[in-house]
Amino acid sequence: MHKIPVTVVTGFLGAGKTTLVRHLLQNNQGRRIAVLVNEFGEVGIDGDLLRSCQVCDEAGNPADNIIELTNGCLCCTVQEEFFPTMQQLLKRREQIDCMLIETSGLALPKPLVQAFRWPEIRNSATVDGVITVVDCQALAAGNLVGDLDALEAQRQADSSLEHETPIEELFEDQLACADLVLLTKVDLVDQATHAKIQDWLEKQLPSGVKIIPCRDGQIAPEILLGFNAAVEDNLDSRPSHHDHEAEHEHDEEINSLALICDQAFEPKALIDKLQKLVQQQEIYRIKGFVDVPQKSMRLVLQGVGKRFESFYDRPWNSGELRQTRLVVIGRDLDQTQIEAAIRN
Repeated sequence: MHKIPVTVVTGFLGAGKTTLVRHLLQNNQGRRIAVLVNEFGEVGIDGDLLRSCQVCDEAGNPADNIIELTNGCLCCTVQEEFFPTMQQLLKRREQIDCMLIETSGLALPKPLVQAFRWPEIRNSATVDGVITVVDCQALAAGNLVGDLDALEAQRQADSSLEHETPIEELFEDQLACADLVLLTKVDLVDQATHAKIQDWLEKQLPSGVKIIPCRDGQIAPEILLGFNAAVEDNLDSRPSHHDHEAEHEHDEEINSLALICDQAFEPKALIDKLQKLVQQQEIYRIKGFVDVPQKSMRLVLQGVGKRFESFYDRPWNSGELRQTRLVVIGRDLDQTQIEAAIRN
């Protein structure tokens, strides 16, 4: 019996992982793809967004081909969350051609890949490749690792300087584990900025790892699938900041808030409120669904920094509760303050 090839899609918050997976599902070229999506937050936004592409229904695949894990960061809940879910999926291995795992934007990829060394998984599945998605515009704005020029100057001046923040370490770990880097949102920066980011990334990546520009997740499946890398067998060549720790720790000040209300919002007015909120608090990511007055369609809203984008993905279903559901991810966020800023 063949091993199921598993592609791990990692990358920081808002880089475009869900958009990429959605495009892959809609252009699966007949492949029967199972998807495991790990959310940071209690409201399942990404899984719902993937289901709304309706590929499962059109292909006649069971609806449970898209499975959400929302009880924490996947690299921290491998044994409790990931392992039993994989066991259930592997029972259906003859119905699955390949698998995609979309990690949380705060997850380390290496602990997840290590789980594929367990005998219960190793005999039935292999990590075909790790795709790291990088937001070109966010990187250029210093939203991930600060000012690139200043960071390089610090490194040149003092090689022993301990300057990395937990977020910078996480980003570096995601790059170090990559078989391929997708540089998204390149259309939102000028050519000189794109070249600067590309040059900087090339210096951070292991030798031979390629960078491919990507817009709106639109990339041929053949580029992302079929690496045959058996990543679990060569983890020693993919260093991590946490290799010598018994247990790694996340920045405990980073938290997520779920906002659910029956209130409808005009998109522009809501985005104006959220942009003001982002300026007042350290918010990394906002995503969710919005009930728009007198609209039969559900609005998908996604924000990274001060940049927001939205689109209508599907009609509200008959009998479906029309609610505005948002997840806000950031540092030391206060539920009461954020709810008041959005509702007022």
